[in-house]
Amino acid sequence: MWEGLGLQVFLMCLGAVLCSTVAASAPLEHSHRHRLSLHRHRERTGKEGQVLHRSKRGWVWNQFFVIEEYTGPDPVLVGRLHSDVDAGDGNCKYILSGEGAGTIFVIDDKTGNIHATKTLDREEQAQYTLTAQAVDRATNKPLEPPSEFIVKVQDINDNPPEFLHGPYYARVPEMSNVGTSVMQVTATDADDPTYGNSARLVYSILQGQPYFSVEPQTGIIRTALPNMDREARQEYDVVIQAKDMGGHMGGLSGTTEVKITLTDVNDNPPKFPQSVYAMSVSEDKVSGEEVGRLKAKDPDLGENGLVSYRFIEGDGMTVFEITTDTDTREGVIKLRKPVDFETKRAYTLRVEASNTHLDPRFIAWGPYKDTATVKVMVEDADEPPAFMATSYSFEVEENARDGTVVGRVHAKDTDVANNPVRYMIPRYTDVEQFFSVGPEDGIIKTTRPLDRETLPWHNISVSATEIGGHHQDTKVRVNIKVKDMNDNAPEFATQNEILVCENVSPGKVKRLLFGHFYCLYSG
Repeated sequence: MWEGLGLQVFLMCLGAVLCSTVAASAPLEHSHRHRLSLHRHRERTGKEGQVLHRSKRGWVWNQFFVIEEYTGPDPVLVGRLHSDVDAGDGNCKYILSGEGAGTIFVIDDKTGNIHATKTLDREEQAQYTLTAQAVDRATNKPLEPPSEFIVKVQDINDNPPEFLHGPYYARVPEMSNVGTSVMQVTATDADDPTYGNSARLVYSILQGQPYFSVEPQTGIIRTALPNMDREARQEYDVVIQAKDMGGHMGGLSGTTEVKITLTDVNDNPPKFPQSVYAMSVSEDKVSGEEVGRLKAKDPDLGENGLVSYRFIEGDGMTVFEITTDTDTREGVIKLRKPVDFETKRAYTLRVEASNTHLDPRFIAWGPYKDTATVKVMVEDADEPPAFMATSYSFEVEENARDGTVVGRVHAKDTDVANNPVRYMIPRYTDVEQFFSVGPEDGIIKTTRPLDRETLPWHNISVSATEIGGHHQDTKVRVNIKVKDMNDNAPEFATQNEILVCENVSPGKVKRLLFGHFYCLYSG
């Protein structure tokens, strides 16, 4: 404790010595100027009829500073006031007024010594303006005009640096060059920046190396490592320290946290997890149906990770198409037109996945694309039998006896099993059952004579059903024309009465109409 007190007293004395050096020149010079100004003031007064002859007068004080935060047992001597008129006989009385007079600062009215009775804090008030005056102790009349002076509170390093806006958040693109500016942090120090190094700050990094660095004088944080990859690590917690006293030992310090996030750039190409994909599609699928999906992975974010797909070669480029699912970023393969197992059973396609947005800074790292092979197998489906023609047209003579062959339809099972086919005529297409069909050979016959004059055309359907499998069937239209035969004698449409005029010679009647007659005569 006494060692601390001795140090404080020593620092106070050292301050007093330093201040005394200043007081030996500036204050005395000030006092001389003050005396001169008083002398000129009195001369001007004398011209007005009131002349006071004094060749020397003025104040002399030894100290204008007091160290802040002093906690010694005795009041701190701030300085000593002395007037030229003080003969040392005790008749001169010193009076102090102004900021803190009587409370913070007290004066010995005999010696002029000023003491500070309370601990002072420069950060609360840096200086005090006081007024001193010498008066006659007996009459209390001024011996000198009042003089104003300032007591400055001398700063000590009692305030650590503070970061007022922390914690901080910053973003910097991944793969940035070394030295790229991330952000600037600034600390403040309440100590006097004009006195000593109490407010002279130096920045350093306590956590975050070797990835980042900080400029000691400015607090600018910069990248310190090349090729920092967001996909490997995205966030960094950095701790920055600000230390006063120029960073030297004994200085006070403050810290702040800076959370730095690496933002994404397009520095990764899409990549298929496998080189070959196997898919299958049934031959009974229709155009537009999905065959399968594949996905090239890209660890980049947002538009940097967008991928588009296309076919670049293969024997199925006209049979299949590929689009991009924007939600899942998958390539979706669909049928462009139906496939036929019996015609072609497999297709091979080459698919390319590429980024849609490229960063010019990293083009040299490319290519930003990848390829994979897709093999599509066509699956056999149990299809219905197929007729050899889309429709049939036959002719048959009317009045032909029953059992007359009209024609033949033919269908076959196109599946690999090639099951036999059974034929039949749906009754709703031949209600009166004019025809029959051979269930095995597809031969259509009449079941009775047909009359063209009653029904010249018969439009029926024949169905073919596979025997076995799923008993699928298909139908075909059959148009049968009944050919005309000369089987009807002429007939008058109506019964008419024919009348002839009497006495008409042969050959005289020129025109005869049913129901009317005309008699024409020669001459």
